[in-house]
Amino acid sequence: MQDTIAIVGAGQAGAQVAQSLRQNGHEGPIRMIGDEPHPPYQRPPLSKKFLSGEIGSEALWLRPPAFYETQRIAVQPGTRVEAIDRDARSLVCAGGERIGYDRLVLATGTRARAIALAGADLAGVVTLRRITDVEHIRAALGVHNRLAVIGAGYIGLEVAAVARAMGKAVTVIEAQDRVMKRVVSPVVSAYYEALHRANGVDLRLSTGVEAIEGGERVEGVRLAGGAVVPADLVLVAVGAEPNDELATACGLETDNGILVDGGGQTSDETIFAAGDCTRFFSARYGRSVRLESVQNAIDQAKVVAQTMTGQEVDYDPLPWFWSDQYHVKLQIAGLSEGYDDTVTVGAPAEDKFYVAYLQRGRLIAVDSINAPRSHMVARKVIGEAWRADLLPPA
Repeated sequence: MQDTIAIVGAGQAGAQVAQSLRQNGHEGPIRMIGDEPHPPYQRPPLSKKFLSGEIGSEALWLRPPAFYETQRIAVQPGTRVEAIDRDARSLVCAGGERIGYDRLVLATGTRARAIALAGADLAGVVTLRRITDVEHIRAALGVHNRLAVIGAGYIGLEVAAVARAMGKAVTVIEAQDRVMKRVVSPVVSAYYEALHRANGVDLRLSTGVEAIEGGERVEGVRLAGGAVVPADLVLVAVGAEPNDELATACGLETDNGILVDGGGQTSDETIFAAGDCTRFFSARYGRSVRLESVQNAIDQAKVVAQTMTGQEVDYDPLPWFWSDQYHVKLQIAGLSEGYDDTVTVGAPAEDKFYVAYLQRGRLIAVDSINAPRSHMVARKVIGEAWRADLLPPA
């Protein structure tokens, strides 16, 4: 096919769509537009090895710039798309530039969820989503010693672990009664709570935040009840929201994400979407899902490229995720929402175990802690009835 394909979003999903289109035989022009001044890069290391300084920015690049030239993929960084003109089949960019397309892919990802608090706009209050965010946080940690983290999810706890390794005083404030409550069982939460406390993190669970205090710069976080946690830097890590405003504004169907079918097609037959910004129906789980993971970004992008090159596909993945904190790797296979029983194998005290999540006797997810073999097996056998020999020893 020789038609022009534009891709809005130059992250993991956008780059994979472009690469897979070429692999599947698309010969026409491909133009990938990103709003950051960087080539496409991977985000998971941002809160870990990139923040700690173990790797530089070039280690984040998904492909060297020469790859896109060789594949005839025109990458246009530093450009913000402000609107989609579906009638004219063109993108309206900041500054007035228009970019035409025959077919369009939206791979716009997510943004850090803002928090409605007095003082949230003070200098020293940050979120973490982009390279520039981490560069700012790293520079601040170089001169300040007290970090407060609002939110005990993956990002908040990963940053807490890195900051403690730097010798910083870290307080993590979480409104829920346990860490990572949305995604893991009480057994896993208890393990990570103990891990962070053992490494010197001041964990404040079941604790609300009333305001962020300071003059020209943040000085502390005022908790519900009036106590103040002193802080020179505050990371707000309360989740992510899909960047679906472009889709909504041009009349595409959205619902906390851009709605797509099993082939990645939106409600407009010329527009497709992939990655964290999408929501699709999963027959595996019997509901619509929106996934924020590298696995989904890559696999759904490949499906979109297949659909756009004439193949019939129906995307219904087994999701998987991971998190690195201190010396511990958490690997999650499946979605545990709706579980009614769990089985723990191994010894949390020995930093090596896994938790199997069951729903009416069927395995639906496994959390593996320093147990990579159980993670790999779980990705093959999830969906089967639970047996004691289903997964290997931790």
